[in-house]
Amino acid sequence: MNTDLVIKNFKEHFDSDIIEVVKKSEKRATVTIKPDAILKAAEYLYKEAGFRFIIASALHTKRGFEIHYHYSLDTTELILNIHVILDKKNPQIESLSNMFNASNWIEREIHEILGINFINHPNQEKLISEGNWAEGVYPYRKEFK
Repeated sequence: MNTDLVIKNFKEHFDSDIIEVVKKSEKRATVTIKPDAILKAAEYLYKEAGFRFIIASALHTKRGFEIHYHYSLDTTELILNIHVILDKKNPQIESLSNMFNASNWIEREIHEILGINFINHPNQEKLISEGNWAEGVYPYRKEFK
């Protein structure tokens, strides 16, 4: 399966939820979706399209809080990044931890350093910062003018 076919199939299922599609190479693409579609998209990729959740990464930009969910179709070495942009004032999104155990710790880390709330996460306790910075301080948040 190639990138074009993966994108075509994804569009058939989530066209109204897609904001942007960027094909980076024959083996890599990023699809930006509406945040409220994350659970449906993750379930589709895993259960129907055969993708494996790898990890998530997040950053704070002028656009808001951005999360990239990285998926692999191991049989073809294809990497698909599902990208969401969260609200600047109240960043939150459904947790994937109830679907993928592998997302548990990275969501906890993202919550701890950026303050993104992962709704329905089974355990959003501190992972790395106990005693390192004050409660309510998120060291990776930026101040934009």
